[in-house]
Amino acid sequence: MPEHSLDVGILVARRKLSGPWADYAWLPHGVLPAVPATAPGTRLGGDDGDGIFYAGAATLRLHASETAHYRDNLASGRPALWVVLQPVAGDAYEVASVTADPYEGEALTQGNGEIVEAVPMPTEIRETIAEFVAAFHVERPFTKRRRDRADPEALARGMPDAAGPPLPKRRREDGA
Repeated sequence: MPEHSLDVGILVARRKLSGPWADYAWLPHGVLPAVPATAPGTRLGGDDGDGIFYAGAATLRLHASETAHYRDNLASGRPALWVVLQPVAGDAYEVASVTADPYEGEALTQGNGEIVEAVPMPTEIRETIAEFVAAFHVERPFTKRRRDRADPEALARGMPDAAGPPLPKRRREDGA
């Protein structure tokens, strides 16, 4: 199956919290269409509490078997990339993955302690994904499956053979 990989840069936002349990919240903020020559953890803007940071590089992998999902994402009106941050030491996070598949992005939200957010897809990446879909998408017709007929013996109680012991009789509630 054909694959295509893109190396992208991930931006995260740090927000100052006022609660007693955590000082900051980290959220994916954006994706750069290329990896910059900047060290991960570099502050790109903001004040003392809040700020935008370069989190590091990630590889966006495109698979030919998922082109229908990418096409759904592009046709949504707001194409997005799903960025996953995983906790490391303390309250720090690192980039775990990035995907353009909306269904995979939704499934990733069920993780353990990971932060998953959809961020806007840059135009350059949108064009690359559209070219990939145009080159490798194969329309698969929907085929309704036929159900097998129910086997009434499949739910029968008793021994595997027909000559098993009889089942006990149930008593009626009125005692008869």
